[in-house]
Amino acid sequence: MRLIITENITLDGVVEATGGWFSPEGGDSDSSDIVAELRTMMQSEDGLLLGRVTFEEFRGYWPKQTNDSTGITDHLNRVPKYVVSSTLDDPRWENTTVLSKDPVAEVRALKEKPGRDLGVTGSITLCHALIAADLVDEYRLFVYPVVIGSGRRLFTDGASCKLSLAGAKPFRSGVVLLTYRRS
Repeated sequence: MRLIITENITLDGVVEATGGWFSPEGGDSDSSDIVAELRTMMQSEDGLLLGRVTFEEFRGYWPKQTNDSTGITDHLNRVPKYVVSSTLDDPRWENTTVLSKDPVAEVRALKEKPGRDLGVTGSITLCHALIAADLVDEYRLFVYPVVIGSGRRLFTDGASCKLSLAGAKPFRSGVVLLTYRRS
């Protein structure tokens, strides 16, 4: 499987969704084009990898959605989920496996399994470990037209990787999806 990190990110590289810069509902703008893109991405996703904090946030929100026209709820309930955690025993969400050992080794093993895409979203600490271990095959960055100046970033000081642009797609809201692959 290919390991793909998908993140919402500001122009200055912040991925931490604090301070109101990111609205998952699309805010006041029509985000149907972004939702259509997410649906396309979900179709090739054979697994979802999450850190414990993001997993618990998702588990507390998505399974409770009953009127979700985006398809995200159905996808998240159906797709095999892998949560990296040394403290979580019972995930309490169907189709979830807890990865409690060395996350880099366990993700390497997942990548060896047959399938298409293993997605990662949120999970900043996990993403940092995956980037440092050179396990990421593709980055899909929904770049929001905002600069906030502080917050956790996808690439930490000292991170280094050579990437090739695989695609750029603007949306009506001003968000641009940049897709990069490892060179």
